Amino acid sequence: MMFLPGYRSVLETKFRNFDDDLALKEGAVISGYASVFGAQDQGGDIVQSGAYGTSLGRLEKSGRAVKMLWQHDPTQPIGVWDEVREDARGLFVKGRLLLEVQAAREAHALLKAGAIDGLSIGYRTLRSEKTASGQRMLHEIELWEVSLVTFPMLPQARVQAEVSDMEENLALTLAETFREARELLA
Repeated sequence: MMFLPGYRSVLETKFRNFDDDLALKEGAVISGYASVFGAQDQGGDIVQSGAYGTSLGRLEKSGRAVKMLWQHDPTQPIGVWDEVREDARGLFVKGRLLLEVQAAREAHALLKAGAIDGLSIGYRTLRSEKTASGQRMLHEIELWEVSLVTFPMLPQARVQAEVSDMEENLALTLAETFREARELLA
């Protein structure tokens, strides 16, 4: 990211490793948690449940989406996030690396090899408070982008990902479809 002398950026970034929920499917689909509620990052910030809701609603209403970038570089979009949502755990993301893009092919190879394993959010804090112990509780965040990164802000999380072959993908898809069908029929 380029910074001009005397210019103070309002873009903040937070890194988060993919966790057990990361999946690489069909060679280019990835998913995981970009943020976990209640977890303190290395900068002392703790994102609160619901912090992304207003921002995600505004993006949806305007027809825009959270960007997928490589290492927070706005000149290197590498894919699209098809799903960005809050759940009880945190900010869940699912998207596709666009393998027609050179940086996406490189990111894909690095993910498969386990050389990178981080997710990071680019955002602007809209509402926060400091605790007596110096932590910053983030109550409302304007989310701009989620990047694949080398060094996440929560380094204790780790990648649990494998590239699935077509047969394994089909089995996983069928299992998920049957599970959803059982839930609908119940």
